[in-house]
Amino acid sequence: MRVSTFIEKYFWLFLLAGIGLGLWNPVPFLAPSYVNKIILGMMLFFVFLKIDPLEVLEHIRNYRLMVYLASVYMFIIPLVFYLALKYVDTDLAIGVLLLTSMPAGLSSPALADIASGNSSLSMSLVIITQIIAPFTVPFVFWVINIHGMDINELLLLKDIALLVFVPMIISQAVKKTFPVAVSRTKHLFTSANVLVMAIFVFVVIASQRNVILENLGGLVWKIMVLYLVFILLHVIGFFIPRGETKRNRISISVSFAYMNNGMAIVLAASYFRPEILVLTVLSELPWNTLLAPFKKIMVY
Repeated sequence: MRVSTFIEKYFWLFLLAGIGLGLWNPVPFLAPSYVNKIILGMMLFFVFLKIDPLEVLEHIRNYRLMVYLASVYMFIIPLVFYLALKYVDTDLAIGVLLLTSMPAGLSSPALADIASGNSSLSMSLVIITQIIAPFTVPFVFWVINIHGMDINELLLLKDIALLVFVPMIISQAVKKTFPVAVSRTKHLFTSANVLVMAIFVFVVIASQRNVILENLGGLVWKIMVLYLVFILLHVIGFFIPRGETKRNRISISVSFAYMNNGMAIVLAASYFRPEILVLTVLSELPWNTLLAPFKKIMVY
């Protein structure tokens, strides 16, 4: 078995290793804030090398599907989850609201690729939800009347340009300049992305290691709720797009479940209490462990 094939088949081992090393490593580790952006950009670079931009544009042209999915994903789901949890625990409800109001994760096309979904459709959802996020996220928090959150839309749009469009432009330039090399190494891109994602997981978990370990007992039930939330996001994403192919439904399910929790972590660190920041970091646990069983279920 090739190394790349082994990595793709057992990708969950590498993601779990990222979590384990982040919690276990006794050496203090705190990466500069730009490191996460660079890692996310690398993941998108590999995804764009495998995707035809014309396919992405074709999916975006299906505006009815895009409006429908974006409305459910960015408005309805966050509000429903918040209302369901606010009487259980306020911090948990706000943390889940913050997570579910985030745009589709920049790495969701890579995850859709791993799960044998349509990466182009996933990328379309990424681009659309990232663009509208500066307006929808403040609106959702305004609707439920949570004050004290001030998102810099220009900074967010700058990050979108850097994290989405720059890797896309570079990847297309590489494809045009080195078409033969890209074609010959295309089978390695998914496995490379698995390794990059494992590094990202390690960086995020390690940044909050002490807080997590010092209060692990009190966080267990909240971790269980987060797992339930992610499972429900998978189910909702798979069943709401009626009439779509299984491959497209897999992509939508992945895009719904694997939001840009890196952005949620940054916002939580800037605008919310430490308890909510820890919840967003703990979202890395279901974020990195549920794709393997989902992929297995999709096979059957």
